[in-house]
Amino acid sequence: MTSDLRSFDGLGFFLYRSASAPGLTEAGLSRILATARSRNQKLGLTGCLHYEDGMFFQWLEGPSSSLVQILDAISADDRHDRVEILDQGPLEHRQFQDWRMRFSDRNSGSLTDWFARSDNSTVDRSHYNNGVVSFLLSLAT
Repeated sequence: MTSDLRSFDGLGFFLYRSASAPGLTEAGLSRILATARSRNQKLGLTGCLHYEDGMFFQWLEGPSSSLVQILDAISADDRHDRVEILDQGPLEHRQFQDWRMRFSDRNSGSLTDWFARSDNSTVDRSHYNNGVVSFLLSLAT
């Protein structure tokens, strides 16, 4: 997977989506979350993970070198299928400053329903990406 995160130093972010591997259980999801929180704390990362209908959406932010390390790990993780970076780049300030890994799922709020109710449900990729980030931020308040 190519990454623009290697092209700069400092604070950055990436937003991706992936399909979960078949058979992911609630216990498996809990293990993913516990591992992510521990690893993120060590690497100075913050962000939000949303899981809905077999799909992961995750925003991660922090030092670009740490982001590259995590992106490589996610790409190699067999619990993820079809990892697609939706957006990435430098960041002026953190969006999830107080969250080692905020977690949400359909019980917290449905991304699909949110798109259906909003004007962000367009095929324009930048609107889609901004919509996903807006949804994740709305859950952090």
